[in-house]
Amino acid sequence: MNLKTLSNGDYAVFFIYFIIVASYGWWVYKRKHNADATSKDYFLAEGSLTWWAIGASLIASNISAEQFIGTSGSAFKMGLAISTYEWMAAITLIIVAVFFIPVYLKNKIFTMPQFLHQRYNGTVAMIMAIFWLLLYIVVNLMSILYLGALAVSGISGLDIHLCIWLLAIFSAVITLGGMKVIGYTDVIQVAVLILGGLMASYLALTLLSEKEGTTGLLNGFKILHSEATDHFHMIFKKDNPNYMDLPGLSVLIGGMWITNLNYWGCNQYITQRALGANLKTARGGILFAAFLKLLMPVIVVLPGIAAYLLYQKGMFHQEMASSSGVLDPNKAYPSLLNLLPSGLKGLSFAALTAAIVASLAGKANSIATIFTLDIYKKAINPEATDKKLVNLGKISVLVALLLGILLSELIGKALMGEGKQGFQYIQEYTGFVSPGIFAMFILGFFWKKATSNAALFATIGGFIFSCFFKLCPRFIDLSFLSPYGFSKLALQDDKVTKLYEIPFLDRMGFVFILCVVGMYIISKIDQARGITTNGLEIDGSMFKTSRGFLAGALIVTGIVVALYSIFW
Repeated sequence: MNLKTLSNGDYAVFFIYFIIVASYGWWVYKRKHNADATSKDYFLAEGSLTWWAIGASLIASNISAEQFIGTSGSAFKMGLAISTYEWMAAITLIIVAVFFIPVYLKNKIFTMPQFLHQRYNGTVAMIMAIFWLLLYIVVNLMSILYLGALAVSGISGLDIHLCIWLLAIFSAVITLGGMKVIGYTDVIQVAVLILGGLMASYLALTLLSEKEGTTGLLNGFKILHSEATDHFHMIFKKDNPNYMDLPGLSVLIGGMWITNLNYWGCNQYITQRALGANLKTARGGILFAAFLKLLMPVIVVLPGIAAYLLYQKGMFHQEMASSSGVLDPNKAYPSLLNLLPSGLKGLSFAALTAAIVASLAGKANSIATIFTLDIYKKAINPEATDKKLVNLGKISVLVALLLGILLSELIGKALMGEGKQGFQYIQEYTGFVSPGIFAMFILGFFWKKATSNAALFATIGGFIFSCFFKLCPRFIDLSFLSPYGFSKLALQDDKVTKLYEIPFLDRMGFVFILCVVGMYIISKIDQARGITTNGLEIDGSMFKTSRGFLAGALIVTGIVVALYSIFW
């Protein structure tokens, strides 16, 4: 029996899901569409998304192939520790809701390049707009398409190249309706993907309990915890083979904060959901997303750990092997879903597809927004009408998805296949630019004296510093840095050479500090030369929250602290 197939019942369930999402999206489009809609209304759904739609859309855009496939694969390899990206994100979302979103809304900022233009100058904004486009297409769009297609192919048996095209087409249909359609259809997508993820966890735990001659979810979890103890630690010691990916306390006091704050607070792809709402609605949606993030490890991490233990017990050996016979952690989640019965497998397949399509749609919309409003409107055709901008945005969506397809076909396997962790690929290569970007944003927010020259230094210098710390161990002996948590590696030849590679989270922390120091020095020099800056409109009252929001924030924080205490 070939497990990599879908039955007629599975296809029926999937097509029902497809029809529901497409029909609802069409209904939203027709009901809320305005032929004279402005470009901001199309790209941002200005003022029309509710708090629950914003929260659901944030999660739907965040949980894509790199979450279901990449995070489960990382959980297979390193265990519960990968949950730090989810649980730290819950705290990060609260910080963003309190300190970042009020600044954006008070200053009527709708895109990240617009913020840079308003705070610094057009040069900084244009450089970063182009840079973000490249990052979104080359790293994010490509990874979502490739990992998503890998999963869909692993479950359905369809050719991976066909899956890449089908996912792109499905997401294009959703994206072309604009941010309103994306936001409201994401509510359905989130419900389906959470249900499908919970089913995968249920299947994994019941399988474990049955293998040990017992029944029930609780027994399955007890078996998982007792027999895979090494996979239930949140903080790694230096002798852990996964230390380079999650270097000890750096996940609590180091580079993990930069990763999360940059992603959730300085990322057009994410903040776009809240930028069209009022402050109360935006904060409510972000808090809702924070609660949902607490649930994510149950959906995307627990199945990966369970798949690891099942693999140790003799299952999935063939299913998780790559074409060259190498163990591929990215196949953990699809291998687990293949064991579901007909109908339920179709629902989980729909959930996985929902996550991929929602993330692709959100990413493509953000790419179109930045290109249309921040590049074309600013530098190419300042007199363009809203109708022309909306039409150009739709064309940009199609072009971006086509580029994503081509990149997935050409280099997706080389970067994320053959036993590599797709999730870690995304985090590391995004980390080449995020320290500089975050330094530029955080000083731009809260230090009025930061200048445009300092921002350019962070933009370009941050990337150069990241490359230096990544490559220099091959040329410079960094052994004197080893007490700070760097790991000794051996070169790939017969000669034994001292080589100290910096964990990428630690590297991000060092680069961020260098960028902040450099921005401070350059800004002081500029001030001495009489160069003025453009401050933002900020006052203390912006950061006050309602009692309801504060209570929710305290609950989220308490849960996260308790989880780290339990699984330290």
